[in-house]
Amino acid sequence: MKKLLISILTLCCILTTQAQQKKKNQGSDTVINKIDSIISEETKENINENIPIVSLDEDDLSGKTSQDVSSLLTAGKDPFLSAAAFNFSIARFKMRGYDGDNFNTYINNVPVENIDNGFTPFGLWGGLNDVLYNRDVSIGLRYSTFAFGDIGTTTNIDVRASKQRKQTQIDYAYSDRNYTHKFSITHSTGINKKGWAFTFSGSRRWADEGYIPGTYYNGWSYFMSIDKHFGKKHTLSFAVFGAPTEYGKQGAATAEAFNLAGSHYYNPDWGYQNGKKRNANVAKTNQPVLLLTHDYKINNKSNLVSGLLYSFGEKSSSSLDWYNAPDPRPDYYQYLPSWYAGDQAIVQQMDSIWRNDQNVRQINWANLYDANKSNTETVNGVTGHRSRYILQEAVTNTRKINLNTAFNTAINNHVKFTAGASYQYLKNNYFKRVNDLLGGDYFVDVNQFAERDFPLDSIGDQNDLNHPNRIVHAGDKYGYDYDINIRKASGWAQSVFTYNHLDYFVAVQLSNTQFWRVGNMKNGLFPNNSLGKSSTYNFNNYAVKGGITYKLDGRNYFYANAAVLTKAPFFDNVYLSPRTRDITQPNIKSEENKSIEGGYVLNAPKIKLRITGYYTEFNNQMDVKSYYDDIYRTFVNAAISGINKVHFGSELGFEAKVMPNVTLNGAAAIGRYYYNSRQNLTITKDNAIGIIDSGIAYTNNYRVGGTPQEAYSLGISYHSPKYWFVSLTGNYFDQMWIDINPMRRTYNAVQDVTATSKERNDILSQEELAGQFTLDFYGGYSWKLPKKYAIHQKNTFLVFNAGISNLLNNKNIVAGGYEQLRYGLTTESVQEFPPKYYYAYGINYFISAAFRF
Repeated sequence: MKKLLISILTLCCILTTQAQQKKKNQGSDTVINKIDSIISEETKENINENIPIVSLDEDDLSGKTSQDVSSLLTAGKDPFLSAAAFNFSIARFKMRGYDGDNFNTYINNVPVENIDNGFTPFGLWGGLNDVLYNRDVSIGLRYSTFAFGDIGTTTNIDVRASKQRKQTQIDYAYSDRNYTHKFSITHSTGINKKGWAFTFSGSRRWADEGYIPGTYYNGWSYFMSIDKHFGKKHTLSFAVFGAPTEYGKQGAATAEAFNLAGSHYYNPDWGYQNGKKRNANVAKTNQPVLLLTHDYKINNKSNLVSGLLYSFGEKSSSSLDWYNAPDPRPDYYQYLPSWYAGDQAIVQQMDSIWRNDQNVRQINWANLYDANKSNTETVNGVTGHRSRYILQEAVTNTRKINLNTAFNTAINNHVKFTAGASYQYLKNNYFKRVNDLLGGDYFVDVNQFAERDFPLDSIGDQNDLNHPNRIVHAGDKYGYDYDINIRKASGWAQSVFTYNHLDYFVAVQLSNTQFWRVGNMKNGLFPNNSLGKSSTYNFNNYAVKGGITYKLDGRNYFYANAAVLTKAPFFDNVYLSPRTRDITQPNIKSEENKSIEGGYVLNAPKIKLRITGYYTEFNNQMDVKSYYDDIYRTFVNAAISGINKVHFGSELGFEAKVMPNVTLNGAAAIGRYYYNSRQNLTITKDNAIGIIDSGIAYTNNYRVGGTPQEAYSLGISYHSPKYWFVSLTGNYFDQMWIDINPMRRTYNAVQDVTATSKERNDILSQEELAGQFTLDFYGGYSWKLPKKYAIHQKNTFLVFNAGISNLLNNKNIVAGGYEQLRYGLTTESVQEFPPKYYYAYGINYFISAAFRF
């Protein structure tokens, strides 16, 4: 299947390119011959993306002939990006294998990614698709007009009210995915005679149970934007939006648990309570965003766009916590049949119980309540039912301020200059909170692991020495409480030079990042390193990039870009255990990245094509992984430094109109992503001062997991003159590897294992997942209502869409997987703690209807 798809993609590219060359000499008067029909309102909105780029400047207007070839635009629809976003998402595809911190997102020119981890918080505007369609995207290392960018894509979303379509739209969608129902309404006024523009939007998404058993969804979204034009030079825009959401999640499980449950969608995080399903792993988010933007048109050649963003609120994720009691998780490894491998009779008995009794496979909420109600103790003068089990929330409370300004000017017809500056401040308060005492009267804020390890230490078991043996109830903080403060300031400049057949650009950026920890609890094990302000860590960084484009004509472009940049490490990769203390990794360094890309772009009336090759090096990355270790019987922190990676490969995307109403589209991503260094490990315990182990992880040449390194897509669509369309797309994924545990690639892990044994090979090998194929269908119809049904004499449309993903119901696609950090060092067996997996959905669908006027 993979070879077939590659062959078809290559053949299509050759045929369409040859066809294009035959028409090349027919003259420039065939730039736009005819637009046959408008298939639907959706197609009409994107019609300009299918028109070849024509340069129109002052010479053209005055009747002079210009030989300049227009530059390659960054905005518009890219065939490869479309495939990556939609067709490849089922396999958790990452463009070029990059992590999310290499992709920048801006709203109204203001950066919105989190500077604590570099990732874009897409959930903050979930459900607001109708006001987010105005996007300017710079792919890879290309230049942009609003930011320096990064090695991945850089996207600016324009949500100003004056840029929204003047219309009212009411939508309803039904699906069997994460949520079942979605209802939304959006109204945009356009600009009135007094220079005002307003946009309002809201949505509701919900499901009593999602595709995965035990999951649910409850989300709201709101949006308001107001613009005011002050003359022809100034526009002031204010927007506020948010998406308060609550949903029950799915937990990863081992292959044994999936097999025993008889389903790849087994979810261990729920159980029945009073006849209803209750999920212990619930995520909640409520972080409103306020955004103020000023657009100053200095003159016809220069403008200045400045913005201020403020965001606040909290996000949380719940889970079970317990004190002096058995592990309540149903898939805990000691509750599985494999734990009793030495006694086949017990194995068979446990196997039968697991397969036939759903209550064994799920959380037993009744037992948790009974254990709490039967436990009466007196602590700090308080007598009552001391909870052995509780539901806790890990909470992040955020305060974020982002400022950005970008100046653009055309120095002359050939030189454009852009400069900008930004300042970002983030304060995150991290703490645990009691969500539910599960029938008990109180919980005690002590460290049970320290209490066990140091029974004669009267203060070591205290999470907060200033409040010993503190009694906590629902809503109270406990366990840990600390702040992280981050400041980042940057400035950048860019020059773009455009000539007859050659464009080139150069850009440079300087930045400074500072962060520090403030502890709000005095930990009993680390009384001198937990409370108060830590040292401030300061990083000065730089970035330089440039590129050149050769324009053979207005349709054929050849380009090459390169970048060298450094990045400050993220705070959670620096501190060994910020929950308990401010001690950091040794030898903290900035990350160093180098990247180069080159390719060919064809923009023509009947075909759009992009072929790209790239090579990227990541050096000096850091990470900290925390997990419960059964040998040390406490939480262990593995600090990793010296992580180097190489990503290289190629991308192909095309869209070809092979018949008047038939379009062929395809995409291919072929890459190789692997570690190319030995990583440094530093092991510490939450319950001990100092380093308990250190060494080298022999990770060189292991694959980077978490994404297909090969992905292919080929689709065909038919657009009828009767305003309906259908499409069918096939996708293939290969070279998928699970994330490795570096601790398994150390001398200690294999020192007592025979060099040529199967056990050693199992320990050191990396699991490759099987290649998978999917088939997707999509269709839609746009109906323009007769005038007698029109609203206020406006053009009124009913738009219907439907989609079926994974049409062949392939339920064997492992969408994510990882080796457990726990490893059977004493048994020298990877089966004691086998990998955990997530499976992609089988066949699933959605249908939607929209009313527009």
